[in-house]
Amino acid sequence: MFVLEEFSGPEPILVGRLHTDLDPGSSKIKYILSGDGAGTIFVINDKTGDIHAMKRLDREEKAEYTLTAQAVDRDTNKPLEPPSEFIIKVQDINDNAPEFVDGPYHATVPEMSVVAIIKTALPNMDREAKEEYFVVIQAKDMGGHMGGLSGTTTVTITLTDVNDNPPKFAQSLYHFSVMEDVALGEPVGRVKANDLDIGENAKSSYDIIEGDGMDIFEITTDAQTQDGIIRVRKPLDFETKKSYTLKVEAANVHIDPRFISGGPFKDTATVKIVVEDADEPPVFSSPTYLLEVHENAAVNSVIGQVTAHDPDVSSSPIRFSIDRHTDLERQFNINAEDGKITLATPLDRETNTWHNITIVATETSNPMIMSRVPVAIKVLDVNDNAPEFASEHEAFLCENGKPGQVIQIVSAVDKDDPKNGHYFLYSLLPEMVNNPNFTIKKNEDNTLSILAKHSGFSRQKQEVYLLPIIISDSGNPPMSSTSTLTIRVCGCSSDGTVQSCNVEAYVLPIGLSMGALIAILACIILLLVIVVLFVTLRRHKNEPLIIKDDEDVRENIIRYDDEGGGEEDTEAFDIATLQNPDGINGFLPRKDIKPDLQFMPRQGLAPVPNGVDVDEFINVRLHEADNDPTAPPYDSIQIYGYEGRGSAAGSLSSLESSTSDSDQNFDYLSEWGPRFKRLGELYSVGESDKET
Repeated sequence: MFVLEEFSGPEPILVGRLHTDLDPGSSKIKYILSGDGAGTIFVINDKTGDIHAMKRLDREEKAEYTLTAQAVDRDTNKPLEPPSEFIIKVQDINDNAPEFVDGPYHATVPEMSVVAIIKTALPNMDREAKEEYFVVIQAKDMGGHMGGLSGTTTVTITLTDVNDNPPKFAQSLYHFSVMEDVALGEPVGRVKANDLDIGENAKSSYDIIEGDGMDIFEITTDAQTQDGIIRVRKPLDFETKKSYTLKVEAANVHIDPRFISGGPFKDTATVKIVVEDADEPPVFSSPTYLLEVHENAAVNSVIGQVTAHDPDVSSSPIRFSIDRHTDLERQFNINAEDGKITLATPLDRETNTWHNITIVATETSNPMIMSRVPVAIKVLDVNDNAPEFASEHEAFLCENGKPGQVIQIVSAVDKDDPKNGHYFLYSLLPEMVNNPNFTIKKNEDNTLSILAKHSGFSRQKQEVYLLPIIISDSGNPPMSSTSTLTIRVCGCSSDGTVQSCNVEAYVLPIGLSMGALIAILACIILLLVIVVLFVTLRRHKNEPLIIKDDEDVRENIIRYDDEGGGEEDTEAFDIATLQNPDGINGFLPRKDIKPDLQFMPRQGLAPVPNGVDVDEFINVRLHEADNDPTAPPYDSIQIYGYEGRGSAAGSLSSLESSTSDSDQNFDYLSEWGPRFKRLGELYSVGESDKET
C-alpha cells in the first residue's frame, strides 16, 4: 500500500482496504491490525477492513511501515485464516529545499591561476590588488523546473601569495654619520627594501656589492623587521678617511621560477657614511717598550725614552707620567715633556733582574683622555760580586791518612751572571804558598781539591787547621774573596770512616764508644727527672688543707690524737681537775655580760680527796650552777647577747636553729654577696662530703 507524506486533509486519509474470501458479507467477521503504528498512526475498520492514516506522515522521518492483518470470528475471536503481513510505503513529495551542509565555504586559489573548479572570470588576478572575493552559489532541485525548491550558500575565495614582486628600496640614497671611535660591531644605520609579497616570498637578503668601504663595513639582515643593518667591521680613523660610499643590494631569498621572467627580484641603493672626528687618546710610537740598563748605572741617568702623539687634528701636547702602582718603590722617573725615563735609585741585578712599569700619556687640553703602554726594563749584569764558597765547608782529615790524599772538594758560587759562564781561580795566601801540611788542585769542573802533603797528623798535637783560600772570577775587573776552610783531624777506621774528632776520645775506656756514653747520659737524666717528679708529688700531697688566706672564714680545728678511756677509766686523770680552781673562793665573774645584780661571794667547798663519790660531786656542782648565774661551768660556752639588728642576713647564731647540723642547708650563703661567697663554697663542699 502507498500513502502520500504531509497529507493534511480534514478527514483521515484512506490508505487501503483488507478483505478475506471467507467474508460472505455478513457481520460475523472481524478484522484485526497489528505492527508498526497500529492503533496510533494506522486504524482499521473491524467490519469493512478499511485502513486510515490518522496522522500526517513524513517520509524523511520514516519511509515505510510493516503491519500484520488477520480475520477472526467476531463472537469467538478465533482466527479464520493465518495472519497476513503487508507494507505501507510513504510516498515522497517535494517538501524540502536543497541545503549546503558545510556552508558558508572558504576557498583559496593562487593568484594568477587559470583553471579551477570555480573558474576565475578574470585573468591574472592580483592578490596585491584584492585578496578576497565573496561568491553566492544557488542549488535547485527538480532539474531547475518550475515547482522545484532551491538553496544558497556563500563561498569566500582568498587569493594566496606568490613571489611575483621584487624588493624595492624606499629611497635610492641613504646618509649616515658615525664617530671614529665607535666600537667594532656597533650599528651605523638601517636600510629597508619593501616587498609587496608576504611571508617567505617577502624575505630579502642584503649585501654590499660595491664601494670604498667594503672591508670596513658589513651588512646583515634583521630577521624580525627585514631591515638591512650596517655595522662597523674595522676601526675608523677620521684623520685617514672622512667618508665612505657603499652600494647595497637587496634580493629575494625565495624566487618562483614561474615568474622569473618578470624579474630581476632585487634592488640596489647607495649609502654614504660620514666619519666624524672624536677626541682620541694619545698614540704611542710602539705598543710595548723594552729598555736595558746596567746595574751600576748612576742615579738620574737616562735609560730610555717613550714617544706619543695626539692623532686628532688639533694635535694637543702630550704629558707623560709613571703609574706608581707599577713602581711602588719609585725606582724610576720620567720627564713629563719628552718622555725620557731616568733612574731614581740604584739597581741591583741580583735582587731584581726585570722591572715592569706602565707609562701614562695624557693630553694637556683634556687630561681625562689618556693611554697606557707597558715598559719592560732589563737590568744588565756588572761584575760587582766576588765569588765565595757555595757552603760552609769543614774538612775531616784522618790521622792515618796518606800523603796526596784528597781531603775535601769545594765549589764556589758567584751572584753575577757573565755571558760566557763562570770561571774561578783558586790560590793560597802568599804567606801560605809553602804550606807544609796542605796543597790545592784546580779541577776541570771549576771545583777545587784539598790534598794532604804528608801523613802522621795527630789530634793531640793539633786538632784543627785553618786554610785560607783566595777565589777570583774572570770578570772585568776581576773580583776576589778569601774563604777559610776548617780542617779537623779525626780518628778513622782502617777503611777511612771517621769515628771521632775530639781529643777527649783518647781518655775513653777501650770499647766504649760515643754512642754508649750518650745512652748512659740519657738514662741518668731520665732517672733525675723521675726523682724530681716523685718528690714534687709527695710535697703536693702533704700540703695542709688549711688555706692561708685573709678572706678564709673557716674555724681552725685542732685535732687531738689522744682519746679518753670512757666512764670506767677513773685512773686516766685526776678527778680533782674538774673542780673550778677560780671558784674556790666562791666567786667567778662573767666575761661575756655585765651582771645586773652583784652577788656576795659565797664560801666554796674544800677540796675533796680523790676517792670522792663522783655522782655526789656532780650533783653539788649542778646545784651551784643552777643557783648562781655569775658562775659559768668549767666547760663554758661564749654567749653573744648582743647581735646586730636590721641585717639582711638575719641572725648568725647557730643556737637559735631548730634543726641539727646534718639537716642544715647552706645554699643561702651564696646569695649574701661576694663576702660570703667563700664561706658558701666551703659549706657546700662539706655537704657534698657528707652525701658521699
